[in-house]
Amino acid sequence: MAERDMIAERGRSLEDDYFRKKDRELIEKLQKAAAAEQTRADLGRATGLNDSALTQELLDLGFTPETVSLVPLMPILQMAWAEGGITPAERDLIVRFARSRSIDAGSAADQQLTSWMANRPSEDVFVRAGRLIRAMLDSGGAAGLNPDDLVAYCESIASASGGVFGIGRISAEERTLLSNIAAALKGRTA
Repeated sequence: MAERDMIAERGRSLEDDYFRKKDRELIEKLQKAAAAEQTRADLGRATGLNDSALTQELLDLGFTPETVSLVPLMPILQMAWAEGGITPAERDLIVRFARSRSIDAGSAADQQLTSWMANRPSEDVFVRAGRLIRAMLDSGGAAGLNPDDLVAYCESIASASGGVFGIGRISAEERTLLSNIAAALKGRTA
């Protein structure tokens, strides 16, 4: 009889362990879901985007509440990469613009920006970020920026390192990209 009790007790113990494990997994899953929802809400507040699909797209692109301030810099980065690399003059302008947007040296956003200046983001990132910037501009979440400001910064980047004696400072490739960026930011087709 005692052996049956030991087997039954062992069975109950294994069952209890199983359900404790399942409870822990469920709690972790709920905590992760709550954290993800909080992150989406934080992104929504930071960008003015109240559409969960748009905030999810920000997350999918790798933006966090700490790095979302970089979204308006994406067309500027795209322009800097237009001719295959970022020159020191372009880098200085990008960093100056970032500092003017309260991106502090050493912050998570600054580290991401430094990474993007060293390694070009994919074209898909630029295209999707452009749509998100347009949505932010429409919602008023671009904190003091307008399409004309962003296009002017892009033009500054394009002319920062080009040309000889001020002639041909913006290449044909950069002009085309500048036109496409302007059209996207202003909600027109290029």
